[in-house]
Amino acid sequence: MSLAIARQPARQAPRPGGLARAQARTGLLLVLPAMVVFCAVILFPFLDSLRRAFYEDTLMTTEPVFIGFGNFVQLWEDGTILGTWIVTVVFVVLATAATFALGLAWAIVLNERFRGRTLVRALSLLPWVLPSTVVAFLWAWLLNGQYGLLNAVLLTFGVLDEPVAWLATSSGAMAGVVAAKTWLSIPLFSAFLLAGLQSLPREQVEAARIDGAGNWHVFRHVAWPHLRPTIAVLLVLGALGNLQQFDVIYAMTGGGPVRATTVMSVEVQRQAFQAWNLGLAAAVGVVWFLTIVGPAFLRLRGVMKEA
Repeated sequence: MSLAIARQPARQAPRPGGLARAQARTGLLLVLPAMVVFCAVILFPFLDSLRRAFYEDTLMTTEPVFIGFGNFVQLWEDGTILGTWIVTVVFVVLATAATFALGLAWAIVLNERFRGRTLVRALSLLPWVLPSTVVAFLWAWLLNGQYGLLNAVLLTFGVLDEPVAWLATSSGAMAGVVAAKTWLSIPLFSAFLLAGLQSLPREQVEAARIDGAGNWHVFRHVAWPHLRPTIAVLLVLGALGNLQQFDVIYAMTGGGPVRATTVMSVEVQRQAFQAWNLGLAAAVGVVWFLTIVGPAFLRLRGVMKEA
């Protein structure tokens, strides 16, 4: 009996690669719908726009005509792309820096203990949940030169002798759209920074206090190093969001006055739907995409390092 059992062939163990292949197929089936949507909504339009940037495609042309880098040369020679790129960079830098500074200050305030803190934290999210177009119209009303609230307050307290058309000047329009975008984004920044402050170990703060450190030294030597990874992520995400900003600027100023607030997104809309020059619009979009690649690369690099 034992001899018969010993002569039975050994059962083959399952191949180690079989389970991995089954899991890979299951994962592919799960992400397939998302990949189809991504290709239909993002990838194919992007590739078509990239192709169209090398064609002359206007209402005056029955069929797109291949012109190579002609659209890019035209944008460079008439100064459109350089001026638009500079305005975009100025807006991104100012809006991101202002949002970070005010968001950090507000997060520090919300981190303190005071009566009604929960209510204040809840109300702080109000700008974030409002539609961006509503925020744009709100700030346009505040800065209106005839019936704006800002002029009314300054005239009442004697700061101004006559109303000022804030959005009618280049610097005023840029400051206005930066203020609106900053007010819209502060809740997101403050929420992330507040979470970072809440996760700060109390032992480190108490040890610094015992050593005689004041508020500034505690923030500089304890809180800031702890918040540094969060700050890096927020700055990159904020820059990416501001690079893609359209609705706030377009609703407030339409890119004016005299192209003072014409960022890349507004220029694409103007070339495509006002001048009906799809080739130039696509060329602006390519430059816009290359501008976004920088912060996106930094973000992906940070993610890969964390992984």
